Amino acid sequence: MVIGLSLAQFTFWHVMISVAGVATGLIVIGALLQSKAAPGWTVIFLLFTILTTITGFMFPLQQPFPSPAFITGVISSLLLFVALFALYAKHLHGSWRWLYLVSAITAQWFNSFVFVVQTFDKVPPLKAMPAPSPAFLTVQALVLGFYVIVGFLAVRKFHSEAGLTPA
Repeated sequence: MVIGLSLAQFTFWHVMISVAGVATGLIVIGALLQSKAAPGWTVIFLLFTILTTITGFMFPLQQPFPSPAFITGVISSLLLFVALFALYAKHLHGSWRWLYLVSAITAQWFNSFVFVVQTFDKVPPLKAMPAPSPAFLTVQALVLGFYVIVGFLAVRKFHSEAGLTPA
């Protein structure tokens, strides 16, 4: 039991929150690539990404500790802290703009990375090709390449004057 839910129920809600975080993150990245603000979507993306990290920490501890999932959660938490600080405390002024972009997009990549890991671990046809199979490594390389490219383009195209946060 986790917060009054069976492990299966809790896992279901964690997955739904994660999918919502990844989906809204892609919407936010799309807006950034067009140098447009999406403040509502940004709040939703950050909220679901934070909830994904929090609920990830609520799963029973795996041995040996720290597990790769725990380490990923810690790194994601640090990235989200930087993104929130850059956006809401520093209002993307100066170098905080690119720090926000890099940290938010990297947090999005972490969620996508875990999504791919879990998909290869849980979906029957893909389960036959677990990490580190060539198919798994290829998909992870494509996902990483996608986020590197969109991160680079977002840093070049998005400027805080677009109004992502109040000044």
